[in-house]
Amino acid sequence: MIILGIDPGLRNTGWGVVHSQGNNLRHVAHGAIVSKTRDTLPKRLACLYDGLQQVIGEYQPLEVAIERVFVNKNPNSTLLLGQARGAALLAPAQHDIPVSEYSPNRIKKALVGAGHAKKEQVAHMVRRLLVLPSDEGDCSDAFDALAVAITHAHFRQSQNRIRSREFADVR
Repeated sequence: MIILGIDPGLRNTGWGVVHSQGNNLRHVAHGAIVSKTRDTLPKRLACLYDGLQQVIGEYQPLEVAIERVFVNKNPNSTLLLGQARGAALLAPAQHDIPVSEYSPNRIKKALVGAGHAKKEQVAHMVRRLLVLPSDEGDCSDAFDALAVAITHAHFRQSQNRIRSREFADVR
């Protein structure tokens, strides 16, 4: 199962692709789509959408997981993030790929065990779980996206186990 994780942002949208088979996770690829701050909002959203279309075309994910928007103190920032998230949601929808959403606290809790973990702690766990080198440089948006994909793989596995037990009880 190929899973694409997305960490939406207007400036940088992180993406990460993992292969999940049973309890085994394997890193496939990660990166960030960067829009130019001097471009108009529609152009920046098109950049994010086109970049995600390219990632989807190249890696052919069967499922997508995206970080849910949190309410920022600045309403304008929240609105801009919501628009970037809309572009990120549209890309998989164009391919009929199912999308799951996870809150930042749920992602942090799934990876680190604490819902208020720091970015560095999440990145450390992503590196450990996917066996990535520690000298990767600054790719925090991509590591956040990989964290979303890992969270989805774990929750997806537990949901499948619950469904199989329910099915076994029916027989």
